[in-house]
Amino acid sequence: MYASMYSSHPSFVLGFHGCDKSIVQEVLYDQTRLKSSNNDYDWLGHGIYFWENNPQRALEYAQTLSKNPHLGKGFIQEPAVLGAIIDLGYCLNLFESKSLMLMKQSYDLLSKSTTELPQNKSVGSDSDLLLRYLDCAVIEYLHAYNKLNGYRSYDSVKGGFIEGKELYPNAGFKEKNHIQICIINPNCIKGYFAPLKPLRGHSIP
Repeated sequence: MYASMYSSHPSFVLGFHGCDKSIVQEVLYDQTRLKSSNNDYDWLGHGIYFWENNPQRALEYAQTLSKNPHLGKGFIQEPAVLGAIIDLGYCLNLFESKSLMLMKQSYDLLSKSTTELPQNKSVGSDSDLLLRYLDCAVIEYLHAYNKLNGYRSYDSVKGGFIEGKELYPNAGFKEKNHIQICIINPNCIKGYFAPLKPLRGHSIP
């Protein structure tokens, strides 16, 4: 499947990873690396996940996991946020028409190769599709197809999600709208940092 000539991003982005404070310390001071998530319900396939330019959402996610250890995302005792400087490299950008077309083609091929497709699912009374079995399978099929046919592998996947309650009645925006980044190639992560709080009396550039 041929990708767009505009799949490479020319600049860095800031990503934020919600986790336990011990993980932040290990990465910043012990030079350990974040591990790839390989669940079959991951929203953007397998990789290392970040919230783009959204440390607050990353912290909220870590807080949710700390209160719901049954979600199986690792034990979080003290919610914290780790920042990262990221070069998206060759990106499957799901805001871009060509990438969306490739996703559709991948779905078509996957549906022909199996008698039973996985399904995206909600959890409990939540209406959002929090378990993305189908989306994960489609993205992973696309990666496998590219590898099998000698096409260039993606370094990252980027997608936007409409999630949560309406901001106000009949709103086109929801409380938890966000952009997620899934890093496949760990060399896309150029460095980690501890997010700072702004200093009062100074503007934010």
